[in-house]
Amino acid sequence: MSIKDEVNYVKNELSGDEKLLESAFKLETLYKKYKLPIWGIAGAVLLYVAVTTGMQAVKESRLEAANQAFLTLQQKPDDAEALKVLKEKNPKLYELYTFSKAAKKQDVKQLAFLEKSTNEVIADMSRYSVGAIEKKPVDSVYYKELAYLEEAYVALKSGNAAKAKEKLALIDERSAVGAFAKLLKHATLKAD
Repeated sequence: MSIKDEVNYVKNELSGDEKLLESAFKLETLYKKYKLPIWGIAGAVLLYVAVTTGMQAVKESRLEAANQAFLTLQQKPDDAEALKVLKEKNPKLYELYTFSKAAKKQDVKQLAFLEKSTNEVIADMSRYSVGAIEKKPVDSVYYKELAYLEEAYVALKSGNAAKAKEKLALIDERSAVGAFAKLLKHATLKAD
């Protein structure tokens, strides 16, 4: 290599180092200018991660306690402490458990109380159960076809075959109660 080539090589190396040094100075001035917002954003991200992790841990702890209480109630239905924990930690599961217990015992008072639930499924199922226990037709979103079947049966028992046919026509033949509706339709033919 000639001296001229070596000088050019050294110049290029120095110019690359100068550019690197220049970039470092720009970065430093940028950091000094925006130091507060940078640390603020970093702190906010860390705080968000910490709060989210903490909330998730609390939620999991609540669910674990509620599940344990529910399992205890499966073994010992009269355990007041487990019932209290379930009510505090998971109100929706508590309502479902209470509904299940009330429906099994046909406790109209408890079912009537559950009709006021904010959980529309529990409220609807409770309303339907009260109607079934008292043998009164009830409008139900989730048991609609079963309610139609019961209304048709009550109408047929009272001798109103036309109303029974009207209610049975509302039931889809492919539904779970379709076969029962078909049997009841045959009974309306005999009632005419």
